[in-house]
Amino acid sequence: MGYWNSRGLRGSGFEDSINFTNDIYRQKGLGLIQKIPTPITPVEIQKDTGQISLAYFNGKSTVDYIGIIQGVGVCFDAKETNAKSLPIHNIHEHQIEFMADFKKQGGISFILVYFRIFDRYFYLSVDRLMEFWQRAQRGGRKSIKFQEFDLDFEVFIEAGGVVHYIEAVARELSKK
Repeated sequence: MGYWNSRGLRGSGFEDSINFTNDIYRQKGLGLIQKIPTPITPVEIQKDTGQISLAYFNGKSTVDYIGIIQGVGVCFDAKETNAKSLPIHNIHEHQIEFMADFKKQGGISFILVYFRIFDRYFYLSVDRLMEFWQRAQRGGRKSIKFQEFDLDFEVFIEAGGVVHYIEAVARELSKK
């Protein structure tokens, strides 16, 4: 069981952009992606606003998003970092296992990473993610350096703030 407070809102601007993108994809008939809420048990609720100020996570969440893009199942997580690398500990083992199992069922699994320091976005497949995870498990580097992200899978922002990750999904599918 995890613990949640105001730190739980980290990355919400990035997720807001992804949610907006998913709405655009749905409107254009490109895909249907849903945000998966993390189940929590409220402990403290502000009486004047009704907002939850302290809560416990009920259990392990899987990924942030799941759905279908033009007939292909997708699941992914959104990660944001203020550093020049993405710490591996930001990605939980149960999330990687879920994404790997999802892929075994014929879906596409990945993480979207936002490097705030560079204002750049990347798609990282579960296969590539597992390579970094295993490296860390063997005692190697415990983070993924910005330079290790594949420029062919950089995700660009379109006018209006669309995080256009569907192109990276298409590139991933073309590799199969």
